[in-house]
Amino acid sequence: MEFVLKRHLLIGALVASLLAQTASADTLREALNSTYRTNPTLNAQRETLKSTDAGVAISRSAGRPTIIGNSGVTRDLTRSGRFDSGTGKGPFLNSSVDLSVPVFQGGTVRNDIKASKKRVDAGRATLRAVEGDVFTEAVAAYMDVIRDRATVELNSNNVRVLQTNLEATRDRFQIGDVTRTDVAQSEARLSLAEARLTLARGTATASEENYRRVIGKTPDNLAPPPPLPPLPSTPDQAVQIALVNNPDLIAITQQAEAARYDVKSVKGTRLPTISGVASGDYFDATGDDLGLQSGTATSVGANARIPIYQGGLPSARIRQAQAIEGQVLEQRIGTERSVVSVTRSAFADYKAALDAVSSSDIAVKANELALEGVRAENSVGTRTVLDVLNAEQELLNSQVILVTARRDAYVAGFRLLNAMGQAEADDLGLEGGPLYDPLGNYRRVAGDWNDWSTDKRHLPVSTRTVTPAEEPQGVTPTSR
Repeated sequence: MEFVLKRHLLIGALVASLLAQTASADTLREALNSTYRTNPTLNAQRETLKSTDAGVAISRSAGRPTIIGNSGVTRDLTRSGRFDSGTGKGPFLNSSVDLSVPVFQGGTVRNDIKASKKRVDAGRATLRAVEGDVFTEAVAAYMDVIRDRATVELNSNNVRVLQTNLEATRDRFQIGDVTRTDVAQSEARLSLAEARLTLARGTATASEENYRRVIGKTPDNLAPPPPLPPLPSTPDQAVQIALVNNPDLIAITQQAEAARYDVKSVKGTRLPTISGVASGDYFDATGDDLGLQSGTATSVGANARIPIYQGGLPSARIRQAQAIEGQVLEQRIGTERSVVSVTRSAFADYKAALDAVSSSDIAVKANELALEGVRAENSVGTRTVLDVLNAEQELLNSQVILVTARRDAYVAGFRLLNAMGQAEADDLGLEGGPLYDPLGNYRRVAGDWNDWSTDKRHLPVSTRTVTPAEEPQGVTPTSR
């Protein structure tokens, strides 16, 4: 109960923070909404779950009646001796209908259905996990663009400041106030700043392209992200929540349950099977000299299949299923280890980044004050031009570190939410239409009896990011 209450408190805080943003296409909330609707990884996972849903109907079909009709027309070409029955050469029409109703299948059908349902539960948990992972990737992409654009702006401002410094240093050199060395130092520092600006622009472009890949559109002016909800105060609390809610752990647990039913199903292949049968036959013979001859026959009964010896196949299949169950059980422990590790790592990264933000903020303020002092002292001749250049570089470095630490803290906090199973669509309160309902498709297909029902051919709903300028000439997407 305590875990559920904490989950609701965290989710409520996260939804409130996202709702607090303005209704703009440049907010984190809108970016996540776009990701939810158009990301191909998410949409592909939804189709994977639909395939898993159909597995329940496939398992159920093995316990349902089957009706098989046969019909054929033949004509004898030759018939002599004892094969000549005097009925003419035909044509002969033969038709039959056979009905088989499974009565007892050794428990295989029942256990197959249970296993399929567990795999559906695992598939839903996997879809939750993919949602959380994709949203975490989207948040990282969003924050990367903000960080790298800020870094570009900081470096651009530094270049402008160094250009002004260089001009002032040259003017002072003309009147003999500084030496040629001071001018060279200013020129070198400006060239390095311009190189750093070029690299920062390249990094920002790469982040924007990654944003386009994950979110499906080119970023415009991005608004600052909303505050994260209150997170657990200790790593132990975070792990406790994660062990209850993490979707990867839930999925592998359901897979282990499915494997257990698989073992029971295979054991049923050693038991007898019983089916009720009914058949109807119709015969029509048209001979040139005998006229019309026809007849019908019907029958009902029961068939029992009793395995006596199958060459060791059941034992081999049982051992195989047991080994697969053992494999999944071991994988569950591995997943649990991973959940604990990822949760504690995200918690540690989050706390470290918060400390870095606090320290960097102090460093920026101190470097701003130091730069003002160095400039003032330089103006009266107690500081050199190099001292001013170093102070400006220290300020720039601390500003970049602060921007990076803020990005790292936010992404680590969201990673922690994801590890605790609280970063999926239901948790984020996204708008833009109803959320995808995995139960809708299950209800529609899991109990379907119709042999002729089908779905329309799937057309991609994910958005392409290729621009008209990037499109190969004379080639359409459907022709590739």
